[in-house]
Amino acid sequence: MIKVLFICHGNICRSPMAEFVFKDMVAKAGLSAEFEIASAATSTEEIGNPVYPPVRRKLAEHGISCDGKTARQITKKDYACYDLLIGMDNANIRNMNRIFGGDPDGKIRLLLDYTDRPGDVADPWYTGDFDATWRDVNEGCINLLALLARK
Repeated sequence: MIKVLFICHGNICRSPMAEFVFKDMVAKAGLSAEFEIASAATSTEEIGNPVYPPVRRKLAEHGISCDGKTARQITKKDYACYDLLIGMDNANIRNMNRIFGGDPDGKIRLLLDYTDRPGDVADPWYTGDFDATWRDVNEGCINLLALLARK
């Protein structure tokens, strides 16, 4: 089983979008039994809060539900529990390294590193552009699944 944890600052926008987009892709590929997929935050700001309403609406536009998801913060234990810890931006990566005490096993990656345009996933909290975030997340997840499905 491949265990993937998507991580952003608050776990109400980008990382839950990635979690549920990836779960949907994995299910449609008939691979759900081969993956454990979740998301979390680097901060404590949104713990217990549901997915941000515009993100829920964007997912629903594509027939994807995120019902029941609430924000949680990563813990040092998550490093041992997951095979891949995928951040949405470089600030997430810095915070992940701080919380996990480094990345000795090379598990920490940026989602857009799986595309031909590495960098940060657009943050709709600041931009209000949920379409750009959707495009970034979707492209990253498509390429991540293609890579992992070959293993």
